[in-house]
Amino acid sequence: MDIISQLQEQVNQIAGLTFNTFGTLQRDAPSARLSQNYPEPPPNPTEDAASFPEQPKQMSAALVKAAKQFDALVAALPLSEGGEEAQLKRIAELQAENDAVGQELQRQLEAAVGSLSNGTSPAKQQQRIEF
Repeated sequence: MDIISQLQEQVNQIAGLTFNTFGTLQRDAPSARLSQNYPEPPPNPTEDAASFPEQPKQMSAALVKAAKQFDALVAALPLSEGGEEAQLKRIAELQAENDAVGQELQRQLEAAVGSLSNGTSPAKQQQRIEF
């Protein structure tokens, strides 16, 4: 897997951990009294009420670990050489190469369509052209 795909996977993992952390905290956190004018909120019925103080620590440790893995992947990215101008030049070169390959594929497609309508295979047409 290339490094960009690994970065995407790591971002997805961080997002999932964050989503689960917020959901767990929202679901399991004890109710808090917002004002003396309101009655004491009822306790939150959770199965693991005793382990709740440990959950935030475990979840934050998992988030920190995932963030460190992301940082390590970012540090492994190759440095760009020559700055922005060199990158733009390389992009233009790649675009020109892509256009050339696209034109070649289009010619091959047209030849294949033409050979299908004539009833000859592209291999036979290629042999006729070479001889």
